[in-house]
Amino acid sequence: MLQQRFIELGEGFSDVFELIELMNTNAKRLHRTFVFSAATEKGNVLSLAAAFHPAGDGHFMPIYICREGILQKDQQEMPKRRLLFEQASLVNGYTPISIDLQHSSSFAEPSLYYQYIIGILRLNHLLPPLQ
Repeated sequence: MLQQRFIELGEGFSDVFELIELMNTNAKRLHRTFVFSAATEKGNVLSLAAAFHPAGDGHFMPIYICREGILQKDQQEMPKRRLLFEQASLVNGYTPISIDLQHSSSFAEPSLYYQYIIGILRLNHLLPPLQ
């Protein structure tokens, strides 16, 4: 049975570079990339994520995420970390899919927040269904 789970790298500061490195070194396994946006009083906070196909004969599909650490105050000006992530996605053959979500603080715990995102991704056929 295929298991999909988020692995949180951090909040989007220097860990964005780790996410980009994971995408570059595992380009053959890359499934899709995502930019999640949640509205706040200060502007939109962004989460950057990359989903990978299972390794070998495994049934584990990791989705690495840098959660809600990038503030985008102005829609016209893209934060540098988002730009770097999008460039890395394009180099690896993927255009990041942008999705508006509720902020993680709307959920009692992070696991519920991640279940919510997985449900949205499956509903939109962006992740494979459970088998």
